[in-house]
Order: sequence, then structure tokens, then C-alpha cells
Amino acid sequence: MPRRQPAAAGASGPELTRTWTPPGPLDLALVLGPLRRGPADPAYRALPDGTFWRATRTPAGPGTLRVSASRDGTVHAAAWGAGAQWLLDALPALLGADDVPEDFRPRHRLVAMTQHRRPGLRLLRTGLVMESLIPSILEQKVTTAEAYRAWRLLVRTYGTPAPGPSDASFGTYGLHVVPDARTWSLIPSWEWHRAGVDSKRSDTILRAVRVARRMEEAASMALPEAMARLRLIPGIGPWTAAETLQRSNGAADAVTVGDLHLPGIVGHALAGNRNADDEEMLELLAPYEGQRHRATRLIMLSGRIPARRAPKMTPGDIARL
Repeated sequence: MPRRQPAAAGASGPELTRTWTPPGPLDLALVLGPLRRGPADPAYRALPDGTFWRATRTPAGPGTLRVSASRDGTVHAAAWGAGAQWLLDALPALLGADDVPEDFRPRHRLVAMTQHRRPGLRLLRTGLVMESLIPSILEQKVTTAEAYRAWRLLVRTYGTPAPGPSDASFGTYGLHVVPDARTWSLIPSWEWHRAGVDSKRSDTILRAVRVARRMEEAASMALPEAMARLRLIPGIGPWTAAETLQRSNGAADAVTVGDLHLPGIVGHALAGNRNADDEEMLELLAPYEGQRHRATRLIMLSGRIPARRAPKMTPGDIARL
């Protein structure tokens, strides 16, 4: 049974660095925020000093990336591990260099005002599918607290310590690189159960990791083809595919359909209808075709969110069964 192994001495390799000047305003917190899976994500840290850390598994191997920005907007990055050079080469795309926010045309005053107040919003592109697909599957039809707990337990247990330096603010466990496809495939059923993951979600992950290379190919596809590729896996529907491709591909039009809360948020913000369903949400977003994901990001950032009602879904704990 695979378990987390301590990093070998010298496995981190030398620190590689890069500076990059973005083509326009850049808010690192807004851009990188979608990568964070809960407040204790073992693969991501946002520190009070404005520094962001990310551990991931690249095609070249595990890597750790540290990113910060100076007052003049210049981005400073350092990376460690076998994937260090890959991470630095992919830095501009990660921070939205391929995104073209200038093409976005607000059709509602609320959206226009939010875009004006948040000029540093750009859509990231990791170029990595599985690292976003697996946590998205874990988030299917459960509360975010349940999904974040499962992600945290599984990555800490079966991932590997991230290469590079540690930081006291990382906490007891430090940063971890997500497991590779083979390790995911070897996690025994009782460990999924202990993490609170039901068989439907674990089976979907196991089906996906068996064809991980085919899944990763979606990162270089146009949105319709990428959606179709991911949805070949039973258990991956439009919600999971969109949540993945928003991150891996920087897909500006990958609108999340099937979400418990988003239709009501969009309906409330654009039409005063907190009871909107997916169909009404898509009608309201129709003027933003090609940019519907960006439109929903701006709506979420506007603060015009309907007051919470009693939760429709209560947390479960199958680990106690």
C-alpha cells in the first residue's frame, strides 16, 4: 500500500528563478485563488506577505513554485524540484498571459463596475488537467468542507513532500505534491472510506487515472473538444468538466452548470431572482457567450450575493459508518 515517503536528501535541486512583466494589471490573489482547495490545502499557500506557494506534479516531475509581485508590477518567481524549469516556463500562462480580458464587454452595470474595480483579474491556465480534475470530482454533490477534508487527507497521506525550502507558516505538515496516477490507482477502498469519499466518486477518480495521459491531452484542446474528452469518463459531467477546464485551460466560456448555488447568485445579481435555475442562468449569461466564466467570476466578486438560507445539503460522514 503506497504511503507518503520523505523527500530524499538533495532531491529539491537548485533554486531556479525568473522575473516576468505582465501585459497589464495583475492581482495574484485573484488569479491564483481558484487553485486553493480549502484553507489548509496541502498543495497551496497564500502567505500574509503577498507570497504564493504552489506544489504540483508537472510532466517533468514534482515541483514547487513561489510567486510574488513587486510594487511596479514585476512578478518574481522561484522554483525547485524536477519540474522547476517547466513551472517557470509556464509562469506567464499560469498568470493569465494568454487571457485577453480586453475582449470582455460588460452588459450589466454591476458587471461593469466590478470589472472596473478589479482590473487585475485574469484567468489562469495551469496546463495540467488531473490536478484540477481529481479535487473537482471530490467536490461532487457534497459540502465544500467534506471535499476539502478528503483532498487534505489523501494528498497528505499519498502525496510526497514538496521540493524546496519549507516555511514555518506552512504548518506541521508542510506543502505536498499530489500523488501520481499510479499512486491514486493503488489507494485501497478503506482509505477512500476513511477520507469520507463514497464509492461513486472514488470509482470515477479510478476510471480517470487509468487514462490520465488521455485526460491531460485535453489541456491543449479547444473547449468543446476538451469538454467532450473529459466527459468520456462515466461520472464526469458538465459541472466537473467545467470546474476542471476553467483552471487547466483558462477557458473563459466554461460556465459551471449543475451547481447548487451559482444559478441563484447569477439570477439575483442580474435579474433579482435568487431562485433562478440553470436554464435561466444561461439565458442571463447569453450576452457573454465566449466569456461566460469570466462574467460569473465578476458577479461573484461583486459582493451581490443573496443572503444565506438554511443549507440544502447537510454534511455527511461515511467514515463513521
